[in-house]
Amino acid sequence: MADIAQQDGAPAVGAGFAETLDRLRRSSEYVLIPLFALVVAGLLFSIFLFALGQSPAMFFSLLWKGGFGTGFSWQNTLVRAAPLILTALCVAIPARLGLVIIGGEGALVLGGFAAAVASIPLVHAAAPAFVVLPVMCLSAIAVGGLWIGLVGVLRHYRGINETIASLLMSYIAIAIMNFFVEGALRDPANPNKPSTQAIGDANMIGEVPGLGVHWGLPVGIVVAILLWVLMNRTTFGFAARVTGGNVRAARAQGLPVGRLIVISCAIAGACAGLAGFFEVAAIQGKANASLAAGYGFTGILVAFLARQNPIAIVPVAIFLGGIAAAGGLIQRRMGMPDATVQVLQGLMFVVLLVSETLYGRIPFFRAKGDKR
Repeated sequence: MADIAQQDGAPAVGAGFAETLDRLRRSSEYVLIPLFALVVAGLLFSIFLFALGQSPAMFFSLLWKGGFGTGFSWQNTLVRAAPLILTALCVAIPARLGLVIIGGEGALVLGGFAAAVASIPLVHAAAPAFVVLPVMCLSAIAVGGLWIGLVGVLRHYRGINETIASLLMSYIAIAIMNFFVEGALRDPANPNKPSTQAIGDANMIGEVPGLGVHWGLPVGIVVAILLWVLMNRTTFGFAARVTGGNVRAARAQGLPVGRLIVISCAIAGACAGLAGFFEVAAIQGKANASLAAGYGFTGILVAFLARQNPIAIVPVAIFLGGIAAAGGLIQRRMGMPDATVQVLQGLMFVVLLVSETLYGRIPFFRAKGDKR
């Protein structure tokens, strides 16, 4: 009897293994196609370097060395990756509902500005850091969430395109910060660069022991994991995916589409606002024009490369953080502008958008019996 049971179970086990392999084959396009896009972008950029009389081999060698080749390079890379994780989440979460939000830069700037402003009366009152930092953090999260949440309100209740609205609101957010930083809230102690009052060394966030990186990186990783759970293992995430797949079907099922849109946008803005808090509390120590460093726009590329997967955002953010970190080394060794790496990132983004047409069209990745 045992032999018979073993013989009956063997085909089932084999079928299950074959089904798993088939599922992996079909899902591998979400990894292989972005990798193919990166290779194509690298080849196109190599042609660009040849046209300038530069060596692609030297460029990519310095890119590796400046981003990942030494311990210092890794520290610089991880510091840049921390805000990229959070700004990419600002794009990825609304994307589950079919929304294209590209205003993370504005939410980061306004969140960082709000954190700096919230610290001013507390610093004057000599409040301890365990009071100042939570107030700053909550202020940044609230302002960032309200800012992008407003984009969701405009999208659902007024029918305004969320991509255009979020982009325009980014420039408005930067203008608001500049207005106050250069005016009523300008610190006289900073005559050369308009800034708010410094939060003070006692209120600066320290580094993760042994890493040389501020706490924004582990916090960003934890937030990414939590949002993956929210969007993949909860009824809220299921409702968001249904809404993103077909809004009419979602409404027919009685799902609160408007509330889902606004909440998702608010969560996205809160992530970018949190990135602004860490830029002020761990890097700048004050709010000024340095907050608008382009992390919000690079986060768009991170989210697209990661296919809006919160977990995949983490390694992609580290990868692009390394590219950005290598800009200075390339400038010194090759005499090329620091913005050269931004040209590479731009090519990557364009090729990635073009590669979107490949999904579902390559026979190897199709399900068995699919004759498309």
